[in-house]
Parts: sequence; C-alpha cells; structure tokens
Amino acid sequence: MRGVEQRAMPHSDRPQTSNHPQTQPPHRPATATPEPRWPAIIAGLAMAGMYAVLHQSLLVGPRWLLPALVLVLVIPAQVARHRGQQEVNQGIGHTLSAVVTLFLVLSLALLVQHLPGYKGNPVVLLRSALMLWLINVLVFASWYWRLDAGGPHQRDTRAGHANGSFLFPQMTMSEERLAEAGQAGWSPQFVDYLFLAFNTSTALSPADTAALGRWAKVLMMVQASISLTIIAVVASRAVNILPSS
Repeated sequence: MRGVEQRAMPHSDRPQTSNHPQTQPPHRPATATPEPRWPAIIAGLAMAGMYAVLHQSLLVGPRWLLPALVLVLVIPAQVARHRGQQEVNQGIGHTLSAVVTLFLVLSLALLVQHLPGYKGNPVVLLRSALMLWLINVLVFASWYWRLDAGGPHQRDTRAGHANGSFLFPQMTMSEERLAEAGQAGWSPQFVDYLFLAFNTSTALSPADTAALGRWAKVLMMVQASISLTIIAVVASRAVNILPSS
C-alpha cells in the first residue's frame, strides 16, 4: 500500500482572508436631492451687475466686459454640468472665480489710486466702496464653495459631511443630535459658505467656522485684507470728504 504523506499547509502559505470587510466612504443615496446650483449662479450674476455700476474711473476695460465674461463662462458651465462633464464644469467655475477676483483687485487698486485727489460726489465713492465690498464677499464665498471637500459635485456623492477644510459646527455634532435638530445628513451648501465669507469680511475673522486647510487660511487672509482696505481706508476717506453741516 502506497503511503501518501499529507503535510499541513503552513499558515503563511494559506490564502489570506480578512474577517473584516473593507469599509468604503458612505455615498449619498440615489434618491437624495443634490445641492441646488442656482444660489451660486445668482451670486455670479450679482457680482457682474454690481461691477457694472462702479464709477467709470474704477472699471477695468469697458463697462460690459466683466458681465460679458461672466455670461460666457456661466452658460457653458451649466451645459457641461447637465451633460455630466463635472471636471469641465469645475474648471470653468474656477476660471470664473479667478476672473472676478482679478477684476476686484484691479478695481480696488484704482480706487486707492484715485482716492487722494478725489473731489467729486462722496456718495459715488461710498457706493463704489460698498459694491467692491459686496463683490469681495460673494467671490470668496464662491471660492470656498467650489474648493471645500472637492467642490459641490464631490460633496453630493457623500452622505453627510465629515471631512473638509472648514470645521462647521454641524461637523462636531453626533448623528443623533443632527437628527434631533432636523439636519440629518447635513452637508454645507452655498449659503453656509456665504455666511463664512460675510463674517470674514465684517469681523475680519471666522465666527463659528474654523479654517483647517492651508489653502482656506490663505484665502481667508486675502479676503480679510481686501475688506480691511475697503473699510478702513476707502470708507474712512469717504467720510472725511463729506461736507460738514
């Protein structure tokens, strides 16, 4: 009788099977409603409209230039989004924010340049300063909204919002507390970033939302610097040239 010696396979040679399945990041249910994009579209159109009413001496190029550029970028961005071309949509959105930021900085430089010798109607100067301040809020709200956690499309694919470059108060709450507050599955939308940008321009610092990412800190410093220039320099000069009673 032929003996067949059977040797046990060493443990290291056996196929490795994990008792713990790999966990994947939660995805937003297919029935969930994605974040609406119309607030960001309205913000873009509002920035173009406010820029168009600036004093002629503060405009970069013709009065219609920035509104035309905004329209040229907004329309294809929405077409690309509805076609599912999310990378194209994101790239056009970043270009739009960059263009508006460039026009804002150049117009602010023109305002500071013309400020010392300005002898016209102070109301015009105050209005231009207010328009630039509002554009500053809207454009940086757009930056935060487009960049945080990969942008709105990436946030739409996740259930809830646990990671990002900003620490919103809801991110520190448990799922039970969020459900009790009626904010189950909460994820930041454009209004949340608008509130962040508004506080940065008024208080020159975040109110209830901390900046965690380095890019977020840099952008907030730039926004606060622009706001400080408008409020502390331009507005104060405008008040000084008001006629005394």
